[in-house]
Amino acid sequence: MSKRRSHDAVAGFTLIEVLVALALLALTAVLAWQATSALVDGELRLSDEARHWRSLDLAFARMEGDLRQSLPRAVRTPSGKEPAWLAATESNGASAIVFTRAGPEFDAEPGAAGQRIGYRIRDAALEVVYWPTLDRSRDESVAYRLVDGVAGFRVEHLASTGQWVAAWPHFGESTLPRAVRVLMTLASGEIIERWFALQ
Repeated sequence: MSKRRSHDAVAGFTLIEVLVALALLALTAVLAWQATSALVDGELRLSDEARHWRSLDLAFARMEGDLRQSLPRAVRTPSGKEPAWLAATESNGASAIVFTRAGPEFDAEPGAAGQRIGYRIRDAALEVVYWPTLDRSRDESVAYRLVDGVAGFRVEHLASTGQWVAAWPHFGESTLPRAVRVLMTLASGEIIERWFALQ
C-alpha cells in the first residue's frame, strides 16, 4: 500500500509539473505574440510614415521643377487675358497659384510652346492642375492629387522691395516674382517650408 501511495504521489507531482510547464509555455507564447504584433504594427507605421514623407519629397521636387521653368507669358481665356503668374487666397484660406511654364505644348503659332499649370488644395490634398493648351476658349483643366493630409498651403512671393506678398501680380512688379516661399501645414501639425528662386 505504501508503494502505491508513493507511486501516486510521484504521478500527481509529474502532472502538476506538466500543467505548470503548459501554463508557462502559454504565457510565453502570448508574450511572444504581443511582441511580434507590436513589432509588425511599428513596421507598418514606419512604412506608412516613410511613404508619406517620400510623397511629400516628390511633390516638392515636382513643384520646384515647375516653378523654375516659369515663363513670363500671359494667356488668353474666355474672360480676357490672364497674367503669366496668378496667385490668390481662396475661400478656404489656402493659396492657389497658376502660371505658365516651359512645357510640351507645340503649336503652329510662333512662341506658343509652353504649359499652363497650377497648385491648390482640395479636400485636404495638394493638387497639381494642368490645362491642355495655353490660350483656351473654356476651362478644360485636369487635376491630380499629389499629397493627402494637407491642412494648409500658403505661397508668398518676393517683391523687388524685399517684401513677401500673398497675391500676384503685385503693383509695380515684373511679370514673375523674384522668389517663392511655400509653407505647407500637414494634418498632423508639422509645417514644411521651402524657398524657390525664380529670377
